[in-house]
Amino acid sequence: MQHIISALVENHFGVLARISGLFSARGFNIDSLAVGETHDPSISRMTIVATGEDRIIEQVGKQLNKLIDVIKVTDMTEEEHVERELLLLKVSHSTKNRPEIIQLVEIFKARIIDYSPKTLTIEVVGTADKILSFIDIMRPFGIKELARTGRIALQRG
Repeated sequence: MQHIISALVENHFGVLARISGLFSARGFNIDSLAVGETHDPSISRMTIVATGEDRIIEQVGKQLNKLIDVIKVTDMTEEEHVERELLLLKVSHSTKNRPEIIQLVEIFKARIIDYSPKTLTIEVVGTADKILSFIDIMRPFGIKELARTGRIALQRG
């Protein structure tokens, strides 16, 4: 099962390495990792998406809480939360397929952020499912490049 773990950590050198090392030491691949300062510049929020058995992820959470630089760890998988991811995608276009691409961009409430004679760069914000659907729909047009931020999430309320 895929888990979304939020960790508030001290904004110090080496914290990211210690936390990611904890996952790799247990044989977990981190599917997605996003880190950034919070409203307090001395604290960062790490949003980690990892796939694994519930009990093992729970153990990792307990071990994360024991790290000196970790303030709070929350597994948001079963809790009410909102999540988003950002995708930048560069796709080939021509005069023939450009209207169709633009229509799909509008349907997905995305934005064209760069235009060149041969490519369009599109920004999409949404859930992981929305991002994957958009990638699948754009594939036939010829995806040149893409970059994803990984998920970020906050508890509701």
